[in-house]
Amino acid sequence: MADYKEAPLATRPKTLDPAEYFNLSHDYRRAEEDRAALRARLKRQYILQLNNPHRKELIEDPALTRWTYARTNNIYPNFRPTPKTSLLGALFGVVPLFVLYFVFKTDRDKREDKIKAGNFQRPYKLTS
Repeated sequence: MADYKEAPLATRPKTLDPAEYFNLSHDYRRAEEDRAALRARLKRQYILQLNNPHRKELIEDPALTRWTYARTNNIYPNFRPTPKTSLLGALFGVVPLFVLYFVFKTDRDKREDKIKAGNFQRPYKLTS
């Protein structure tokens, strides 16, 4: 532990923090061990059910159920429709389309007027 140097942008791992590692009460350590044992029993039970060749029923995986629920019901939204996001969506999604339409339309109209007037010089020859 003496050779460990902390990274500038990361916190020290709990296993290497002396205050969290050495100064723990026996009750806290016992509770941590009980939680680890419970997790190990649940994992073993799930793996036994998963690898049972005579399985007929569906195995309920709580983590997968939570993940599916969160994905379908959007309980952790990455996007919320607010006035700011609506304005940004219009600025970056709709306004460029109108600007490009205006630029191409005015360029085409100017070129068409020059062609009708007969003073348009083609930069590239279409025939030789």
